[in-house]
Amino acid sequence: MDERTIFDGDYDYIIVGAGTAGCVLANRLSQNPKTRVLLLEAGKSDNYHWTKIPIGYLYCIGNPRADWMMKTASEPALNGRSLDYPRGKVLGGCSSVNGMIYMRGQAADYDGWRQLGNAGWGWDDVLPYFMKSEDHHAGDGDMHQSGGEWKVSKQRLSWDILHAVQDAAREFGIEPRADFNDGNNEGSGFFEVNQNAGVRWSTARGFLRPIAKRPNLRVVTEAHTDHLILSGKAVEGVRFTRRGKSFQARAGSEVLLAAGTINSPKLLELSGVGASDLLASHGIEVLHESPGVGENLQDHLQIRTVFKVQNARTLNTLANSPWGKMKMVVEYAVKQSGPLSMAPSQFGMFTKSDPSKVTPDLEYHVQPLSTDRLGDPLHPFPAVTMSVCNLRPDSRGTCHITSRDNGQQADIRLNYLSADTDKTVALKSVRQARQIMGASCLAQYMPEEILPGVDVASDSELSTAIGDIATTIFHPVGTCKMGDDEKAVVGSDLKVWGLTGLRIVDASIMPRITSGNTASPVIMIAEKAADMIIGE
Repeated sequence: MDERTIFDGDYDYIIVGAGTAGCVLANRLSQNPKTRVLLLEAGKSDNYHWTKIPIGYLYCIGNPRADWMMKTASEPALNGRSLDYPRGKVLGGCSSVNGMIYMRGQAADYDGWRQLGNAGWGWDDVLPYFMKSEDHHAGDGDMHQSGGEWKVSKQRLSWDILHAVQDAAREFGIEPRADFNDGNNEGSGFFEVNQNAGVRWSTARGFLRPIAKRPNLRVVTEAHTDHLILSGKAVEGVRFTRRGKSFQARAGSEVLLAAGTINSPKLLELSGVGASDLLASHGIEVLHESPGVGENLQDHLQIRTVFKVQNARTLNTLANSPWGKMKMVVEYAVKQSGPLSMAPSQFGMFTKSDPSKVTPDLEYHVQPLSTDRLGDPLHPFPAVTMSVCNLRPDSRGTCHITSRDNGQQADIRLNYLSADTDKTVALKSVRQARQIMGASCLAQYMPEEILPGVDVASDSELSTAIGDIATTIFHPVGTCKMGDDEKAVVGSDLKVWGLTGLRIVDASIMPRITSGNTASPVIMIAEKAADMIIGE
């Protein structure tokens, strides 16, 4: 059968992007056997061993088999550095390569969205959608639910040094917390993870794979959507290429853009939807003026402080020993536990950079390992990394096309630390990390700061050091924000203002970044969007 016969055609819904949100949408919308759904993914299948083994994130990031290999523009506050900017290149998108940490954020995040004019997006509104997907290890309760597609598990390993850090946090004033996901995440605890019996659990595994053979659902990988088909102000379908051939598909109801914070605004701009001056500069006809497309980019910037320790078992010592490596492999092969089942961060803390803050604005990711730079070999001595990030940055960036060529990466400018408030929080957070690691209960481990270093003391010195060591924690959001102001791209129903037949369903619609890791909030967004679509 000719490929054109297979891929061209008419559908009820076309979903662009089979990532964290797209797999959820495909599952929910194809439940009605009379609804025809086309799911387009530019990447390949997730049938790749490193997307299954949790420690495999180290081998997916920076690997063109699983990562789009993007880079940011030069960041002035990071001393001119351009950062690697990983994005998932397989079914499941970033949920197939991320840190697997299950985190909803704070109730205040969503109440804040509602206060910005987004009716139906407060904490009480979205909590049922978080719970709808869950298959939580603790079973059913007021805040959690079992039986859903999104598995939430306890980690399958333990490190004494991390329990000691929790004691140090308590000495500092950060109390242990049983649940980070009840709307108030202040405190310390061990992260819950999206895994099933020690294997990564992505949206491709949870939502797509079980229903991929539904006769009314067509999943096409290596499909690069390069244009929305518009007739006046109506979006009627998409044009895409696959292995050098061009196809087009029509949507009787809606096109659902779930390409992510970087690629959703890119596709809009390539299709003539965006700021008129930007489009004109690239010779693109303006089909719909939307000045907020590609604006409002936000991310969590993490500052990696590292402390060499004594008398402690850490991954550094295991990974640098042939016997340790063998032991880790055997433990995972037999029990699917141990260091190969690790999420990038095992222990976390949420606290305030200043007592005047109403809710925590800092998140710590604490790891029993260290390296000079992410991706470099682990240090040959035992150490702990205390990564800390500002949960609610005031700095805003942009993400825009650089040419009419769909193959060209968008220009990603985060403008980290461009807001003075973010600079202040960054300085306070490093000093706070030092205080915690200086707790008396850690004296037996003799922590010695090696990054940024004990000699880095003044504000000026510390600012320079932060510019050298800070990096993304991979949480870009906001480039097609929800709202009703002139820079809003979608309304509270996620329909693009001024157009019919088009919704955006991914992290790009967040008006403000959530106070934590962003994968599960994206699943919530997709669940709520699917409910709205089916309800209509």
